[in-house]
Amino acid sequence: MNDVVTFYNVTKTYKDQKAVNEVSFSIQSGEIVAILGPNGAGKSTTIMLMLGLLEPSLGLVQLFTHSPKEKLVRERIGAMLQEVSVIDRLKVKEILELFRSYYSNPLSLSELIKLSGMSTELLNQRAEKLSGGQKRMLNFALSLAGNPDLLFFDEPTVGMDIKARANFWNTIRILKDKGKTIIFTTHYLQEADDVAERILLLHDGKLVADGHPSEIKKKITKQSVSFLASTDLTLDQFRSLPHVEDVYLEEGRIYLITNDTDTVLFSLIKSNSSAEISEIQIKQGRLDEVFEQLTLSKEAQ
Repeated sequence: MNDVVTFYNVTKTYKDQKAVNEVSFSIQSGEIVAILGPNGAGKSTTIMLMLGLLEPSLGLVQLFTHSPKEKLVRERIGAMLQEVSVIDRLKVKEILELFRSYYSNPLSLSELIKLSGMSTELLNQRAEKLSGGQKRMLNFALSLAGNPDLLFFDEPTVGMDIKARANFWNTIRILKDKGKTIIFTTHYLQEADDVAERILLLHDGKLVADGHPSEIKKKITKQSVSFLASTDLTLDQFRSLPHVEDVYLEEGRIYLITNDTDTVLFSLIKSNSSAEISEIQIKQGRLDEVFEQLTLSKEAQ
């Protein structure tokens, strides 16, 4: 696999504020990567730096081992940003044909229509009459027009209805199967959990975690093993088990907080009290808990 994106010790400063602060990572061909973080974490700035729409204050940004501003790079990328703008007075079909003409090897119009999920009715509408969700669907199609190898999506499903969102992520999986590299931001955390193979987690402009969603949740969130127990068992009986950090009772269930659910589960089954517990459940943590912890840590500073 080859590095498609290189971000080396990158800092972007606005006046006295570091929107991106000494961030380094690389993204390889064929990856689906979500860039996540609370509001103001530096997600959109990171996307803009990779697109060459912003210059880093310090550090190096490269796409395909070249500057993002080079023509040979721009011919290989597609982008769908938060700000939606369309060309008034043209029909959707006419806009698609216009953008296809900018590239030497564009996707066919029929493939663009199929991938974006556009209806015949939508293709014949004038751009200024489109709803917010329809405009985003059009921008999605335009990002694919040049048959790019690398795609950027900044909050892509905002304004889309449930059907359009499902179609969008299904298309992303199809593009992945075609060998495309996809980078996106989203505030719908379940989307990142379901689709991303890798998460770059930003907080206050710094890269605080990098890995598979399950790895991120395991490192940052609390995991638990819970169960129902007989009335003869007490909480103190479980505090000494290996890797148990805390024990509490909630709605009749005993919860063991841990960083290693496998070890705790093995210890429970091995213990003398195993015959007196039932309905064991394991909770691995959620991405929204990661964001909650980051926000709380910021407020505590």
